[in-house]
Amino acid sequence: MIERAGSGPLRRLVVLRHAKSAWPEGVEDHRRPLAPRGMRDAPAAGRALAAADCLPDLALCSTAVRARRTWELASAEWGTPPPVRYDRRLYAADVPDLLQVVRETPREVETLLLVGHNPGLEELVLELAGDGLDDTLDRVRVKFPTSAVALLTWRGTGWKALAPGTALLTSFTVPRGEKEK
Repeated sequence: MIERAGSGPLRRLVVLRHAKSAWPEGVEDHRRPLAPRGMRDAPAAGRALAAADCLPDLALCSTAVRARRTWELASAEWGTPPPVRYDRRLYAADVPDLLQVVRETPREVETLLLVGHNPGLEELVLELAGDGLDDTLDRVRVKFPTSAVALLTWRGTGWKALAPGTALLTSFTVPRGEKEK
């Protein structure tokens, strides 16, 4: 159950885990590219967000190559992508670090997209969600796979007010692109 209902406009935090990455030998973790499946799944995530009418006003993206490429491919599915801010703090971030970055978001942003990595993103979703629709929370607890998209909604006058247990997990999807025949 949600600890307390906030006041203010409805805000949405869209959490997107980067698409499937490759593990080329000799490439440091921060520079790992997307795997072929990731190249298919990232655009599918963008299409899913557009179909759900959940396009962000601003995107915050890890500086890791796989996260940046996920953002590029997903946002290419939209007419006009929103501004993006690449932030090194999102790479290998834990919940306090992720919350710090999110809370710096300008108050005029109503829908924020966060592109990053596990386990931090999964833990963030579970920390913020005081409740979830249907079986969304149970599914996140089982697995938050690559290309997963979680949508958290909450009310607040600004992002600084976002606190643990105050959001509702309204959807959780794992978009997948189709293999070429």
